[in-house]
Amino acid sequence: MPLKQTLLLFVGVLASGCASVPTASYPDFNSKVLAAVRNMPTGGGYDGSDPTKNLVHEACVITDGEIHVNANLAKPSFCSGATYLVLLKALGNGTESLLPEIDQQDGHGVFGRWNANGPGAAKLVADLGAGKNFTSWDEAKPGDFLKIWWTDRIGGSERGHLVVYLGHDAETVRFWSSNQPGGYGTKSVLRGECERVLFTRITRPGRFATAKKLPAVDSWLARMLREDFTWDEVVAKCRVSD
Repeated sequence: MPLKQTLLLFVGVLASGCASVPTASYPDFNSKVLAAVRNMPTGGGYDGSDPTKNLVHEACVITDGEIHVNANLAKPSFCSGATYLVLLKALGNGTESLLPEIDQQDGHGVFGRWNANGPGAAKLVADLGAGKNFTSWDEAKPGDFLKIWWTDRIGGSERGHLVVYLGHDAETVRFWSSNQPGGYGTKSVLRGECERVLFTRITRPGRFATAKKLPAVDSWLARMLREDFTWDEVVAKCRVSD
């Protein structure tokens, strides 16, 4: 990524002054994702427990086909829940099938797919035909979703993080998510800490309207909770390009 473009990634500050996200023009839906991030709260703490997962359900409703998100009701938060609320805000409209359910299990429904271990978000987007999944740092644009694996494990024994990508340079990557320990906000880490990365760019958001036609359960993602999988399986299932 050219140095000039990299520097532009750090332009733009939230009204609260607590975090910054790019404001330049990027692919259509990416711009909506970044706008959604700018309107998310900050802080609130991080907690990945089941009761916290159910707060995501409390934070969003649909009225006359329009999605309304109040992320302040989902504090403390966790990474996949935070990014899902950003997704819903960026979509702006949808059906009840997009709303998280109480005690929704990994791989079940739309949120259960997004929330699954491994490449949950990437698999959902691939199955809907809503975008593309890739690994190239040079191709990444602010507003892409990004799954980071901190180790080479994928699935039940993985350690990972789902974020909104904001930019990178030769040494670091910058993103927004719910991060430990503070919760909602931006963070930078060394790229060398990322054992593996998978970018997801949504290019056909209208395809989320077909989510209700998906099978009730993605058994492959459901198994991610307890089983480990190979990168080759991820590439095939999620149609990952370099």
